[in-house]
Amino acid sequence: MIQEPGVCKSPNFKWFGLALQALVVLSKRCDDPCPSHTIAEQIKSEPTLIRRILSQLACGGILETREGRIGGYRLKKAANEITLAEVYLALEAKEPCWSAMLEATGPHEFGQEMQGSFKEIIGRVHTNILEVLKDYTIADLTA
Repeated sequence: MIQEPGVCKSPNFKWFGLALQALVVLSKRCDDPCPSHTIAEQIKSEPTLIRRILSQLACGGILETREGRIGGYRLKKAANEITLAEVYLALEAKEPCWSAMLEATGPHEFGQEMQGSFKEIIGRVHTNILEVLKDYTIADLTA
């Protein structure tokens, strides 16, 4: 999915790093559901934050969830089928990327010219990020 330049979205990169680590942990557990607190312990992070991240990954179709005492999370497909681009897109934020860069251009004529250039650059960066991330899977991170 390529988005229009200037309206691309970017994930919180800390969340992206934590999500990748959580997915590696889950890839090693095979079919057993894993509770968020176990994942958080493994990657030395806050369970509440991990639950928020895992929730977004579940909404993005990357994880299955099971409620209850023996519940938890597990991968919806094999680790070698989950690209880092899928994870990146599942964690997209709700505001435009590089918004501070665009806001710096101002409403004057020169600022508007620069904004157009910035939007083109931002769109290309987003596309290239996705192209690189498509080349890697969760299985690559476990090797």
